[in-house]
Amino acid sequence: MGGCGMPLSVIGAGYGRTGTMSLKLALDQLGFGPCYHMVEVFKNPKAPGYWESAADGKPTDWEEVFAGYNSTVDWPSATFYKELADHYPDAKVILTERDPEAWFVSTQATIFSLHIRDDTEDQWQRMVLKVISDLFDRRMNDKDKLIEVYNRHNADVRRAIAPERLLVYQVSQGWAPLCAFLGVDVPDAPMPKVNSTDDFRQHLAAKLAENADRG
Repeated sequence: MGGCGMPLSVIGAGYGRTGTMSLKLALDQLGFGPCYHMVEVFKNPKAPGYWESAADGKPTDWEEVFAGYNSTVDWPSATFYKELADHYPDAKVILTERDPEAWFVSTQATIFSLHIRDDTEDQWQRMVLKVISDLFDRRMNDKDKLIEVYNRHNADVRRAIAPERLLVYQVSQGWAPLCAFLGVDVPDAPMPKVNSTDDFRQHLAAKLAENADRG
């Protein structure tokens, strides 16, 4: 396929709300950026269509999707970590994790607090349904279901990715394991810690306001 992107060097397999924004900023700081993240989808009007198409099982030009990026974390790409790991065989894979109970609480206050109608005509919301909500059978407030899928996903990543290629990581561990895995020096600066619940709500409110203006 005729893409124009650079090969991805790092693929994040961790679900959203596992420290992915902090990891994005860390990768940018370590020289593995620009790093793709859901916030990049907000910036590119074509992006939701790319991901909706991929979720529909259509051939995807990953070079076009990631044109200008050197790494990716968070949803939507985490849903396709296997395909990306196969497509970019030299890329390293990072699985961000956190306590399942804390992860569930965080999702309910942020990304899964948005109730999307199944018949939505908004392309960004359709993408979210297909790429994220369908992983959980669209039962976004069902604690047992969410934690079951979350734990199964993390176990699947461990099985699917060769151990020497995979870092299982919590951002609370700081720079040391991340830099050792990537083969770079530890920066003389604190590890980024961002995207709190309040931060996310502000981003989401801005996105919804933008959609309302377009509608």
